[in-house]
Amino acid sequence: MNIEPKTKTKRTEVGVVLSNKAEKTIVVSVNKLEKHPLFKKYIRRRKKMMAHDETNQCNIGDTVEIIESRPLSKRKCWQLKQVLQKAV
Repeated sequence: MNIEPKTKTKRTEVGVVLSNKAEKTIVVSVNKLEKHPLFKKYIRRRKKMMAHDETNQCNIGDTVEIIESRPLSKRKCWQLKQVLQKAV
């Protein structure tokens, strides 16, 4: 009987860069639509996440994909995976 360990897939999120003022760090806004359990209406939820940008390639307004990583600082536990669309 071959038992393989379960590999945990890392979460990815897509959002818009709000700030790139810190060195090698970006703040990404991730928007989601949730259905209210009682009223059955959709609610917009926004989460601000700090992500590691090693090459400082992101600018404000870029659409990016971030991936979960180990904690890099107190609030930063995401890394930049790729830039999907540059801001105009």
